[in-house]
Amino acid sequence: MAERLREKGYDGAVCRSKWQRSPDIPSGEHSYVDVLIGPRNGLKGPTRIIIEPNFKAEFEMARASQEYNALVARLPEMFVGKSEKLKSVVKIMCRAAKRSVKENKMHMAPWRKHEYMLCKWVRSCERLSPPAMPTPASDLGGGAARLRRHRASLLTFDLLRTAVKVV
Repeated sequence: MAERLREKGYDGAVCRSKWQRSPDIPSGEHSYVDVLIGPRNGLKGPTRIIIEPNFKAEFEMARASQEYNALVARLPEMFVGKSEKLKSVVKIMCRAAKRSVKENKMHMAPWRKHEYMLCKWVRSCERLSPPAMPTPASDLGGGAARLRRHRASLLTFDLLRTAVKVV
């Protein structure tokens, strides 16, 4: 996805956020895509757009209340927006999750807490440049050039489909 955004002229990159364990939350890491859009109308610095391709799944949980499941059902599969908008959605969803587990007399898992969820997208991240396009490797025997194959596991999310049309 980040590579396709770069092809269209946007400053897109894969971001990897990593955080250390604290008394309230466990350590973790998360990857997503972000795009930096240059300043417009005298704004200071570039605007950061966060793209989370699997947004809805980040909030799904077993044995949730009907009210919480209804909120999750209204979430988009993919989030595309500014961090301020993401913060407000995360806050609403984490409050609803807390009510849901309390209603069901269950324990609130640390990875469902507001602070943990914000660590995924809002804290500092390492921007990774997209991988270079595969280049033909020439055979020493003068045969046809071969392209390197990308390895993927069954856990890899398919980002090759056009999910968002950039205009």
